Amino acid sequence: MAKIQNGDLVTVHYTGKLEDGSIFDSSLNEGREPITVKLGEGTLIKGFEDGLIDMEVGEKRTVEIEPENAYGQPNEMMVSEVQKNQVPEGIKVGDMLQAMTPGGPVNVTVLAVNEETVTLDANHPLSGKKLIFELEVVSVG
Repeated sequence: MAKIQNGDLVTVHYTGKLEDGSIFDSSLNEGREPITVKLGEGTLIKGFEDGLIDMEVGEKRTVEIEPENAYGQPNEMMVSEVQKNQVPEGIKVGDMLQAMTPGGPVNVTVLAVNEETVTLDANHPLSGKKLIFELEVVSVG
């Protein structure tokens, strides 16, 4: 059986967890299908793609991905303060919003709500976190 290499079309089931064991995404949830991706195109985070290299159909593997090979470290430049009247009423810390930027829509997390301002974080919610993926190769080719 051939081992997976860059350029292969791979179908894989996955479960993504944080170090505390909490699951943030899984293709095994009811109604979901495994993902199919051509390795080397950069559509997945680097650590996920690297974890699939040299696997075979039917093989299972757990890979631990440091932030640098996932969503990177949080960038302070991605945190901003806006006037409270620029966001929907009733928002609270932890809410997710979509902000419009010159480059298009960006998802942001509410970090703080003050009397006149709201602090928003445009970093990926998983930035700065070590990710643990359980992988199972369904097919190659």
